[in-house]
Amino acid sequence: MELRIQNLSKTYANGTVALQNVSLHISKGIFGLLGPNGAGKSTLMRTIATLQEPDTGNIFFDGENTLENKQNLRKSLGYLPQQFGVYPRISAETLLLHLATLKGITNKKERKNVVDYLLHRTNLYAKRKQNLGGFSGGMKQRFGIAQALLTNPKLLIVDEPTAGLDPSERNRFYNFLSEIGQDTVVILSTHIVEDVKELCTNMAIINQGKVLLQDTPKNAIANIHGTIFQKSIAKEDISEYQKKYTVIANKLFLGKPVITIYSSSEPGNGFHPKTAGLEDVYFYSIAAHQ
Repeated sequence: MELRIQNLSKTYANGTVALQNVSLHISKGIFGLLGPNGAGKSTLMRTIATLQEPDTGNIFFDGENTLENKQNLRKSLGYLPQQFGVYPRISAETLLLHLATLKGITNKKERKNVVDYLLHRTNLYAKRKQNLGGFSGGMKQRFGIAQALLTNPKLLIVDEPTAGLDPSERNRFYNFLSEIGQDTVVILSTHIVEDVKELCTNMAIINQGKVLLQDTPKNAIANIHGTIFQKSIAKEDISEYQKKYTVIANKLFLGKPVITIYSSSEPGNGFHPKTAGLEDVYFYSIAAHQ
């Protein structure tokens, strides 16, 4: 089971270039698509989900061209967009039963069994009679996953699923998604590095519609080992350091700026080596292509 994306490009009518010759190979498991807001992630997700057409390129799932056979893909697709609406005055159980009917589960007993199973699996069964308007952000995300899993999809797309979740809700979501990824191709689109670090065995970084990197998180970190350095500096010196070094990050620590740079050799000048992490991979990939 695999998804192959070949030379996908998309430019909107207003001239915005959303995708530029994007090619990816995605196998079973959780694949992280990492990039800043506006990088083209949502456009790519919508295109894979057959909700919009690319200008050029092809998408193959299990060897079949999905752009030519949209209905076949939709039968095996689960999709949780970044923003989705719910009917606030309807219970989770009632709405899931209704959505299951729309998705073709017409046998009443089968429909009830599927909905009960998903409510248990998303830890919402105890709240199944509660109106969705009273759900927390994390509960709504879990409901969104439940509706995306109604047809037992082979391909699951989740777009920014942890945005706005508190740490405990995020951890529960991580655990749940990791279970799903054992038997499904899952694409996790996010701008949160921690999501990819915790969940994904493979990943890509995208920005300005271009794929900057595709690798495993482990390999990507190993490839910049020994090249990341940090230093605490005065705030008024930031622009000077940006002219002299490849600054990939600038953060405050105890109220004072700490800059992180990429350098293929020891930079000296008070910089000390930093153990590279996935966040450094992300920042370096973005900085190196600007």
